[in-house]
Amino acid sequence: MDRAELATVLRTARSRIKPADVGLRSGLRRQVPGLRREEVAQLAGLSVDYVVRLEQGRGPKPSTQVLGALARALRLSDNDRDLVFRLAGSEPPHAGHVPMLVHPSALRMLDRMSDLPALVLSAKSDVLAWNPLATALLGDFSEIPAARRNLILQRFLGNGLGRVRLTPEDAKKTAANCVGCLRTAQARYPEDPDIARLVADLRSGNEGFEHLWRGGHSSTMRAVTTTIEHPELGPLTLDCDALLIPEADQTIVVYSAAPATPAATSLDLLRVTGAERFTH
Repeated sequence: MDRAELATVLRTARSRIKPADVGLRSGLRRQVPGLRREEVAQLAGLSVDYVVRLEQGRGPKPSTQVLGALARALRLSDNDRDLVFRLAGSEPPHAGHVPMLVHPSALRMLDRMSDLPALVLSAKSDVLAWNPLATALLGDFSEIPAARRNLILQRFLGNGLGRVRLTPEDAKKTAANCVGCLRTAQARYPEDPDIARLVADLRSGNEGFEHLWRGGHSSTMRAVTTTIEHPELGPLTLDCDALLIPEADQTIVVYSAAPATPAATSLDLLRVTGAERFTH
């Protein structure tokens, strides 16, 4: 492990990222270029002290899970990610694993979607990136540890932001679709240990998931209409569309509303207020 060089690469990568690039607010008193260490720690699901020690070249050898979380938080390219892994004394991710680094084309699309909430999901439904409006609509994904930032995990085991409201009929349909999508991902990446771990946790932790999994059905992500229970604006019924990025096997999920509807008016208000809480 080359601690000194790893520290340099991590500090340089952090200085290149703007808060808006990762769905964070810049604030008025920012004194450093790029992200703060606290923000990297938040995005990667690590302690601030751990990030500080890595950047000072005195940290312990990071696990591959930690390295992957840092690569996603810092939006490293494939080459830079592999460099970070090797400097830390680990082999880079192998082919045949779910791509967890956000594809550049997905980032460009996300950056241009300034007027609609949008997320980037991995093939197994990990939330990899989001824009500021997604934070305003759904809550701050950076508050969830990176290892649990998975929509299917949240759907069946909880511990998520929990703003989606479903009728019993819709809940049944979405549950089956979630399980089918995960089965499709497992078939595509049979050697990925993270998928195997996710499936095992879900099967042992939720009887409903286990029943659906035994059914053996596969599925793909599809467009739906969903209701978001916003803490200040109340229920917003929105169209939720899925845009596939085939090269990376990732999906951009976009929330929108038809013009001249109450939900469209609420989205307009979110664009103005962002993630700030309203004053009553």
